[in-house]
Amino acid sequence: MNLLLDAKNKLGECILWCEHSQALFWTDISDCKLYRLRYPQLELSQWDMPERLSCFALTEDHDCLLLGLAGQLAFFSISTQKITPLMPVEAGLPTTRINDGRCDRLGRFVFGTVNEDPERAAIAHFYRLNRDLSLEQLPLPPVAIANSICFSLDGKLMYYCDSLAKAIYCWPYDDLDVQPYLFADLRDQVGVPDGSIVDADGYLWNAQWGSGSVTRYAPSGLIERQIFLPVTQTTCLTFGGNAFSTMFVTSATDELTPMQIDQQLLAGSIFQQEFSTIRGLPEQRFKLAESELRRVY
Repeated sequence: MNLLLDAKNKLGECILWCEHSQALFWTDISDCKLYRLRYPQLELSQWDMPERLSCFALTEDHDCLLLGLAGQLAFFSISTQKITPLMPVEAGLPTTRINDGRCDRLGRFVFGTVNEDPERAAIAHFYRLNRDLSLEQLPLPPVAIANSICFSLDGKLMYYCDSLAKAIYCWPYDDLDVQPYLFADLRDQVGVPDGSIVDADGYLWNAQWGSGSVTRYAPSGLIERQIFLPVTQTTCLTFGGNAFSTMFVTSATDELTPMQIDQQLLAGSIFQQEFSTIRGLPEQRFKLAESELRRVY
């Protein structure tokens, strides 16, 4: 795994590739910043956010991002930097904030929350923002740290995890009454599951916090390969570049001691790995219903 950018992020997360702008977008949650890196020119832009930006999605409007801020959903115009609030999330739960999120294959934004209380009780949930901007809570068990949200190629399966439980689950997303089942058990491993993505072969890639690795799982849940990085706090990944053959990985310095940071000088950087046979897919974009376009813009 090679260094792409020494970003010095405290908590780099939610990295996405935009094929329209030929750029990577990601957030430093702790520093309340959104980044864009044009690739391969390595032209870096950054924008301050009004609160911690936990996740976001591309939209069909190439100038607009859907933001999952700590306590609310909003739209963000890249050209004007205008933020248009949509709705608060879990306003009645003062210790939770939005965490991981990704669009499903129909262009709806699915995200989860995290309980930041030190006791980490499982009071966080998963939600879906529909195209008409209605918000619904998904019928999944409550978690402490919602993560690893991604979808099978046909959109019929949703993968997710509670990072604290160290297990990735699979849920028949086309039938909300069916119970989720265990996909990958990490309880006997060093790392915990963080961000995930599904590649063009239907394999799930997971960044594993604390182990400095990304792991590729077959649809059966068996490990196909594992790639290690020179830092321990790997957080999220995406595929991009002209052929979607380059994997990009975010990392963090969060939870490292000063001695560990001295030993991991590249912690908080963005890394890349080129593949000859593995390909990713374009990121699914949030699709706003026609009836909502005028109201939002």
